[in-house]
Amino acid sequence: MTGLDKIISQILEDAGKEAQEISEKAKSEAEAVLAEAKAGCKKIAAENDEKLAGEATSYMERIKSSAELKKRQAVLLAKQQVITEMLEQAYEALLKKEGEEYFALIGKMLDKYVLPKTGEIYFSEKDLDRMPQGFEAVIEKAAVSKGGSLTLVKEPKNIDGGFILVYGGIEENCSFRALLAARRDELSDKVHAMLFS
Repeated sequence: MTGLDKIISQILEDAGKEAQEISEKAKSEAEAVLAEAKAGCKKIAAENDEKLAGEATSYMERIKSSAELKKRQAVLLAKQQVITEMLEQAYEALLKKEGEEYFALIGKMLDKYVLPKTGEIYFSEKDLDRMPQGFEAVIEKAAVSKGGSLTLVKEPKNIDGGFILVYGGIEENCSFRALLAARRDELSDKVHAMLFS
């Protein structure tokens, strides 16, 4: 082998070693970059999992809260319907009272609602037709006991039951429907206490 061949051989051998070292270094650097990228991906995946878990928990809490609100609203609506039905049944029961029992109730209402003034009292056509004889005296007695007087007007009013008092052109509606409507909140509270306490 000539000197030139030795030099070329040495250069090739050195170049091969250097290429080997460069290749190994590049491979090592690539593995380090890949390991760093994998670690970064794991970290991002863990953060995403944590974020998704938090969002899922928050979403479930909102769903639960919404369901509880809907449940409370449904229960409240059901209670209101029961109370309305009870008040309507009470109204119907008042209308179904007959004869002596009915007019005894009207007498008690007179004692409560008559004012110490001069006025008129109106009834429904049905009540005028079935009014017991001598009931005008009951009306006048109730008025006198309060320091006033009442005249029974034979012209019927469009009410189902109860009566209407008129003092100086001002009507006081004492029909069953009006009295129940005026005391609805108070009666609703009593019915609620009876049924749901």
